[in-house]
Amino acid sequence: MSWSRCSVELLEKLISQFCTEDLLRPVDGRLDLGGISYGFESTRGAFGSYRVRPGSVRRTITGILGNDESERATDPVQFLVDAAQVLDISGTTVAGYVSELSNTLAADARMAATAVLNKDLVGQDYWQLDGHLTGHPLLVANKGRVGFSADDSARYTPEARTPLRLVWLAVRRGLAEFRGTPDLSEHSVVGRELGPVVLEEFRAKLVDPDSYVWLPCHPWQLDHVLRTQWARELASGEIVVLGDGPDDYLPTQSIRTMVNVSQPLRYQVKLPLKILNTSVYRGIPEHCSLAAPMVTQWLRGLWYRDEVLGRLGTELLGEVASVTVRHPQLSSAPGIPYQWTETLGCIWRDPLQPRLQPGETAWPLAAVLHRDAAGEPLVGVLIQQSGADADAWVADLLSALIRPLLHLMHHYGITVNPHGENLAVVCGPEGMPARIVIKDIVDDVNLSTDPVSARGLEPDSHDRVLPRKPWYVLRQYLVDALYLGVLSPLADLLSDSGLLDPDRLWGRLRGELELYASTFPEHADRLAATALLGETFARYPLNGYRLTLGYTDLDTRPPIPTTGRMPNPLHKADAIPARSWA
Repeated sequence: MSWSRCSVELLEKLISQFCTEDLLRPVDGRLDLGGISYGFESTRGAFGSYRVRPGSVRRTITGILGNDESERATDPVQFLVDAAQVLDISGTTVAGYVSELSNTLAADARMAATAVLNKDLVGQDYWQLDGHLTGHPLLVANKGRVGFSADDSARYTPEARTPLRLVWLAVRRGLAEFRGTPDLSEHSVVGRELGPVVLEEFRAKLVDPDSYVWLPCHPWQLDHVLRTQWARELASGEIVVLGDGPDDYLPTQSIRTMVNVSQPLRYQVKLPLKILNTSVYRGIPEHCSLAAPMVTQWLRGLWYRDEVLGRLGTELLGEVASVTVRHPQLSSAPGIPYQWTETLGCIWRDPLQPRLQPGETAWPLAAVLHRDAAGEPLVGVLIQQSGADADAWVADLLSALIRPLLHLMHHYGITVNPHGENLAVVCGPEGMPARIVIKDIVDDVNLSTDPVSARGLEPDSHDRVLPRKPWYVLRQYLVDALYLGVLSPLADLLSDSGLLDPDRLWGRLRGELELYASTFPEHADRLAATALLGETFARYPLNGYRLTLGYTDLDTRPPIPTTGRMPNPLHKADAIPARSWA
């Protein structure tokens, strides 16, 4: 696929999403931007979404003789500049967003140049498949990565599919703090990750090895942050660079989370990167690294005692150990932008591989939205290989996804952020979706404001880490991340491919919700509060968030403001009965 084709597709996505989020309001397929207008053909989908018909966008300006001059539009950057006044965004925001759009377009073009066919993707391990996925379906500048150079993007992004080694550091105790679940000691984690040979090599570089906390660091972060922002600590010996670790890692879609491909049974590791990507800087907040093992241990307790989650086979990838490194001056100073205070640390996460039974396969949920080099949907091949029809396969997918998430929310008042990157789907030997794996815990777990006796005493009862939110806000994580961010584009993809009518998908999802309500009538009040079958939901504009926020350096990550309401496709869907939970 050429650069021009990628540019056209990004423009069409930009117009589609800006209109969907009500940032721009077309009239009869036309956007009047003051002296310049854009015309396009579109269809409307679930949640009031717009889908611009490929190749239909035209840009019209008034010529020097007063006549209209119209041409096919292909440039998303030009569109943003044209729309800036109507969007009411400053020049600084225009320039910042242009940077993110340009980086995204460059990444899209690189991916298109190396795209492969579905036959070459099926059967790959989930971490290999991650390098072929094209990013968030709703965020337009989904590969903004402000801070990465072109060389960095060619080395450190998932689509580069290039293994890298992590650099290990030793940081003086008092400056750094290790935490782990009760079954893990600091020495056991480090020993497991390095192996005996490298462990002894690193110990020999330190006069008193046990007076330091050891942790991995991303090589980009070492060069761009550690050797500059932490230069004094390096010079004084408070931080010592030990050398490269023994294993190769591949970055996942989040870029900062690494999967060990040399030793898949070793931990995944989340590392801070001082780059701006998908709305925020990708550091690790201090409260997250400190709390991760504690939250994991608490959730494990709920998980392993819960008969429903056990019966469903839902897996939790725990964040089992962490290292927090506080900047000696900036961490305690008021008003410091968070990008400067979240630069060192790590979180170790359970690997996925040991959770799979013989014959099972796993893939990122985002894979159901992937199209290959020929434009064919990967989900079509997954369905075909199962031997089932699309309706039955989608029914099993929805059951695997929604049942544990509904139970977590309504039985415990707990929600995760179930977008395509945070969930993996496990298929049985026959290729049918059977259960899910949930990851990214401490960043994304939220609790109901109302106390829920089933969850017992929260681990942060004395020092709040996990956000508390009312039921109608809690439900938005399910609505925005899963319904809007995965199922809605999946419904469109299946429809475009002639595999399944969207009404079948929404009907089956409604059937699952009604089955949950009848199976667990004791949660009627909470189901009424989440109102998942209500007429409308609040709209949280992911793209508008960046335009509204701009590029001001902030000391915290602000919440996304709402902008009106969006229609709920489940409200009028004809329920298709789901199979029993028994």
